[in-house]
Amino acid sequence: MSATRQALSLVLFLMTLIAAAAGSQTEYVLGVYGNANLDHTIDDLDLKLLEEIIAGQAQPTELSDANLDGTVDGEDLKQVKMVINDSEDQISIRDGNGQPLTIKKPVSRIVVEYLDNAEMMEILGADDLVVGVDLAVSKAPAEFPDLCKKENVGAMYREPDYEKILSLNPDMLLTFSNQTAEKQKNLPEVTVLFAGLYYPDLLDPWKSAFTDGVMKLGYVLDREESARGYVDWHAGTIEKLISRAASLPDEAKPTVLVAALPDTSEKAIFTYAKVDTLSQMVALAGGRSAARSLPEYPQSSYRFQVDPEWVMEQDPDYIILLTVPITYSGLVLEPQSGYGIDSPDGMKDALDQFCNRTEFSQLNAVKGGRVHIVSGSLRNDATKGLLGAAYLARILYPELDLDPEALHRQYLEDFLGLDLDLDEHGVFVYPPIILGQGRLAGIPDRHFASHLASQEAAAKTGGSAAMQS
Repeated sequence: MSATRQALSLVLFLMTLIAAAAGSQTEYVLGVYGNANLDHTIDDLDLKLLEEIIAGQAQPTELSDANLDGTVDGEDLKQVKMVINDSEDQISIRDGNGQPLTIKKPVSRIVVEYLDNAEMMEILGADDLVVGVDLAVSKAPAEFPDLCKKENVGAMYREPDYEKILSLNPDMLLTFSNQTAEKQKNLPEVTVLFAGLYYPDLLDPWKSAFTDGVMKLGYVLDREESARGYVDWHAGTIEKLISRAASLPDEAKPTVLVAALPDTSEKAIFTYAKVDTLSQMVALAGGRSAARSLPEYPQSSYRFQVDPEWVMEQDPDYIILLTVPITYSGLVLEPQSGYGIDSPDGMKDALDQFCNRTEFSQLNAVKGGRVHIVSGSLRNDATKGLLGAAYLARILYPELDLDPEALHRQYLEDFLGLDLDLDEHGVFVYPPIILGQGRLAGIPDRHFASHLASQEAAAKTGGSAAMQS
């Protein structure tokens, strides 16, 4: 794609979003000890407040004990000054579980688990610090052409190879799971950090644990400027989508069932809770979850089971099915999707199988061509659903002059440094979004003619949603 076309696509994307005031970094609290005034950074204002606390002129705050020794005194002033000057030999943070954690610095050797953490190393410009990756990252060469070649420490979810990790002499294990106790027990001299990237809040990004996790990693790895640049872009872009979604009357928003793509033999359907990224993607895109009235929706921490009969009763306007390309344990699942896949045939076959199931074949979403399979690459990446929401917004509102691929391309080029032509490579959404003559979003453009032929054939025979979209 030419530079002119890239620029035009991005301009069109931004122009279609309703203008919104830029987000303020002051809306979140940086979870680093020494952030005495509980704002978004550590600076001279914290020094001033610490002096007042030490003089008895102000009350200590929850983050004023910079060195975590139980007392706010001159040592905390020294620690904050060193943090400001990037000369500290250790730093104390609240990890992603909200627990205090002191980390020795500098951190120069890191083992990374799963895709979002690996992407974050690229975003922060810290990929040179990575000495080992888990099985999932090693199986994703299209997304991580360099990191995939790092030492493979195996499937960290199933049977962590602690000896292999220790042989790399790491300073830190950056873990995907929030269950850190067992790993810390087996790696006593290694900092095991769950940064909290798993917990985004697409509807309130400046107060998100994800945003705080990115910023904390910036401080831990001495990459504060890169971290701040990314969260400004990430949260700022989300705010524009929020503004657009908020302008839509609730009754005008389509109902959307988001569910895991079931196996052909699986009768139950698993839909996603309010806290999950998928449900947040739907809300950010301007949809309403079909499960929003169920008691499990606000209570579950992940997903929960519903019966096919419930799905038929709800008869949602749209159905979005998730397929995960590579699991945390390193399994490559069918249908294949993501950055390393160029053919949508697997997704098409899976969609046909779903739409042809007797219990679902008469749903309006199926008959109307409004069932889509979405790759987990748009959910489990380091945008934490932002890219997925942009694709969903165009699916739910086809009339929008919005090019999600332009945003996707900006993320890959500006933050991952990845030269991957999305017109030629990657399968992320099926059926794809038609952007114009010869142009598709979600699959490579070369499938345009065959996709139109499938549509036309389905229209003649009254085929399923897999054909009609």
